Amino acid sequence: MRGLARHDFDVYALSRSARQEDAGWIPLPPQVRRVRTAPLWGPQDLSGCGRRGGRGGRAYGRRERRRFITCFAELAAAVCGTPDAGAGRDPGTEPGAGPDAGAGSGAGFAEGLYGLADLAREHGGLAAALRSETAVRVLESACRAGGVRRGVHGATVPDHLAFAGQVERALRPLSLDWYGEDGLGAVDLCHAASGGTAALPGLLAKRFFGVPLLVTEYGVRLRTHYLTVADTPLSAPVRTLLAAFQRCLTTEVYRQADVITPGNTHARRWQEKCGAERAKLRTVHPGVEAGRFAAVGESGDSGDPRTLVWVGRIEPAKDLVGLLHAFAEVRREEPEARLRIVSAPVRDAESATYRAHCEAVAAQLFPDEAVDAHAVGDNPVSFEDLGGPYAPDVTDAYAGAGVVVLSSVVEGFPAGLVEAMLCGRATVSTDVGAVVEIIGGTGLVVPPRNPRALADACLALVRDRARRERLGAAARARALELFTVEQNLAAFRGIYLELISRAPVRRDADGIGADGEPLPFAHPAEAYVPGHWTGRGSGGATTPAWAAAPRPAGAYATPARAGAQAPVRAEVPVAQAPVAEVAVAQAPVVANGRAESPVVANGPAGVPGQVVASLPVAASFPVARRVDGHV
Repeated sequence: MRGLARHDFDVYALSRSARQEDAGWIPLPPQVRRVRTAPLWGPQDLSGCGRRGGRGGRAYGRRERRRFITCFAELAAAVCGTPDAGAGRDPGTEPGAGPDAGAGSGAGFAEGLYGLADLAREHGGLAAALRSETAVRVLESACRAGGVRRGVHGATVPDHLAFAGQVERALRPLSLDWYGEDGLGAVDLCHAASGGTAALPGLLAKRFFGVPLLVTEYGVRLRTHYLTVADTPLSAPVRTLLAAFQRCLTTEVYRQADVITPGNTHARRWQEKCGAERAKLRTVHPGVEAGRFAAVGESGDSGDPRTLVWVGRIEPAKDLVGLLHAFAEVRREEPEARLRIVSAPVRDAESATYRAHCEAVAAQLFPDEAVDAHAVGDNPVSFEDLGGPYAPDVTDAYAGAGVVVLSSVVEGFPAGLVEAMLCGRATVSTDVGAVVEIIGGTGLVVPPRNPRALADACLALVRDRARRERLGAAARARALELFTVEQNLAAFRGIYLELISRAPVRRDADGIGADGEPLPFAHPAEAYVPGHWTGRGSGGATTPAWAAAPRPAGAYATPARAGAQAPVRAEVPVAQAPVAEVAVAQAPVVANGRAESPVVANGPAGVPGQVVASLPVAASFPVARRVDGHV
């Protein structure tokens, strides 16, 4: 948002824990108009709900209860995988539908979800209804129907209660008061920064108001759920039901999204397998602030060749035990080598336990060494905290590294690897997640859980200074080209303008056609680009300099600027009824990272130039305008 200053933003935030809320808000950029928050953790406040679900003290009546049962039964049948869940669609025809996609990928889940959303919008929240005895009975019937998923038949009443509680939290955005003409109904674009539950507000804004939906996933939410659900204390039937629910929700989000932007090819493959259409997918890599690492990257210092540095968050998925065993092999060949493990301060019990275990392994593998009987022993492996005296900033950790090591067995998009590349450091990494996509040919990649291969790669770089410097320079050049904030902003700037240009405008009567329906492109995207006319006409009205003198009908011209290409001719004839005059910024519009030139048409004598279309010099999407009833 800070880099997209030409747009105003409303932030709708869903908090996942009390600790997240207690951390407070970060400073907001000036283009954020308002922030609305809602918790997904803890019990829902039912003080304003009726006995069976209504809001404002009003209980659901018989008709509302019957409607809730119908909608929730459709959703439950889709999650459990009963044959009725696939009504209206063949799940095998969905893009990326695998053999385990099941009938839950059909229209039944969508019908149940949107039915519950309509009910919540008209008659109040769903919290009490989703936790009621009626909901448990519906779940029990769905789990005992024929053709359900394996592991669901054995679900008991406590399992149904636990699953109902999880579903209530996941569907809590349906009960919020965000969906109105003064809320999500008044925006031009919904950008969901994650999939799953976080995308529900955007999903409903598209359902209720037709607002375009953009979904960004740097790490696929469904994949994260699959990796973490096994560590929860939930029973096997509940885990099965939750996985099916998240799969159905993810499929519906991908189906309704106008554009999906995975952060890397690894995430893109997951999205395709989960039903995302390939035509909607556009990889947009996360942006790292390159200026923060410029001093180290441009210093020309390649660091201490004998020092290996690992930077990250200490957890079992990072496989630090395997790294320690690999370093033991390195020490046998290079006795002067050292390993620095630099991490953020540990905050949770699991990470603290794993760190203590790694420190114990390091103490066993590398006893403190002293040069003589009177010296204090020293360990070649050090565990350091970011912000401490030896690593006050992450750049200090990379500055002292000869080789940066990544030893993970599970990764998404390892931003630390990009930071090391921006510092011009040679890297040795395990082949997980998006590592190969990031590294390209600028570092060494070895199989995960292979300490011998990791040690051999580290030794190869420790012993060859020219190779380290060559790989470090290539890595920095690659990171500056692909993984900076600037390329990320250019991509989203183009996607925003593209999606806004496709959507109808509902702001005023000028955007309404004779049939009462919104006109597409009634106000083009460039109408919202801030700027000023370059000239001034009579009465204080601004007039562009290139429109000051009348031209013959049918003449087209582009604003003169350095390096401008030959004028592009539009296919829309100018000798038609004039179109509404709009303000056009002097700066060129950028779409998908490519500049567009506003094409100007002059009307009859005395009429200032008017915008007919913004034809791209080199763009990947069409732009059209309605002129005299024709597009």
